[in-house]
Amino acid sequence: MHRICIKDIQKTIPAGEGICSVFLVSSAQKSEGRNGPFWSVKLKDATGVLDAKIWSPLSQSVTDLKAGDFIEVKGRTSLFRDQLQMTVEALRPVENPEHLNMGDFIPTSAVEPAEILEQIETLVSQEITYAPWKDFCRSVLKDSRIRAKLLLAPAAKSVHHAYAGGLLEHMHSVAGLCLKFCDHYPELDRQTLFVAGLFHDIGKLEELSGGLVNDYTDEGKMLGHIVQGILMLRPFLEKAKVDEKLALHLEHLILSHHGEPEYGAPRVPLSPEAFALHYADNLDAKLAQCREAFAQMPAAEEEEDQGIGWSAWIGLLGRSLCKMPQTPKPKEKENAKTKKTPKEKQCSLLGITE
Repeated sequence: MHRICIKDIQKTIPAGEGICSVFLVSSAQKSEGRNGPFWSVKLKDATGVLDAKIWSPLSQSVTDLKAGDFIEVKGRTSLFRDQLQMTVEALRPVENPEHLNMGDFIPTSAVEPAEILEQIETLVSQEITYAPWKDFCRSVLKDSRIRAKLLLAPAAKSVHHAYAGGLLEHMHSVAGLCLKFCDHYPELDRQTLFVAGLFHDIGKLEELSGGLVNDYTDEGKMLGHIVQGILMLRPFLEKAKVDEKLALHLEHLILSHHGEPEYGAPRVPLSPEAFALHYADNLDAKLAQCREAFAQMPAAEEEEDQGIGWSAWIGLLGRSLCKMPQTPKPKEKENAKTKKTPKEKQCSLLGITE
């Protein structure tokens, strides 16, 4: 079945050119306009998301369209408020979606999730000396239900690390940042902060469905991942017999890691470790958004001739992101490039060429 990936549509296919491909429906909403009903649809594959509109009269023949559907679409792209958008001219449902390669539609971490989980377990063994904390971490990570979900879980619906394995990637990165903070600020409780960095978002296993649709669950909408994380971890804390005050501190770190109530934090940070976790989490999320935005931009043909680039408008950040030229790295000296090995020197002295 014919496939054009969204990344290629965004980067290499001129606006206005006809496109025909298969996509996963990420969301679909029917509305009423001045000229009749229309559909606002988000088309998705492993390389990105593309906004699409189905206008009347075609919209009147589309009676059922929902997230998780696979459809074959024919249409043309155009720019609307500096955003690429497709106008759908024809569509039909894919009759046998089980024959599709799901890897074409579900983005996955660049590093194998099982490998990231192994790296996390190694860090737990290396960094934690307090036996109850070690028992706690190992019991959470080896729980069969949690482990199976971790290997597939995204870290968000769309904001950052929104792909299979993204939650593990975010956990590993934030925990690593927390350790670096502790290297610079040795007064921080290294082990408690490290554990909080690992598990601050564990509630997202229950908040998000993952899979093809990756939408919020009913419990996620009503409780949110912060509260869900506390509820998930309490039985493990009790079983590992973590000191009550350390367990209390961990729960505070999780409750306050969004920083302020307007950003979803039930509590504001009240300890140095809470500030450190909030900034580590925020930094990792923001830089992930930068990477994802820059990945959608055309690549510079010549590394030495990079100009200033601007991403598309990022609604959640309220801005376009600026990709600046990098400071030039020192070039290798010519004699270092052509420096001969001892074997090559000996061969040249003997008049032998290889």
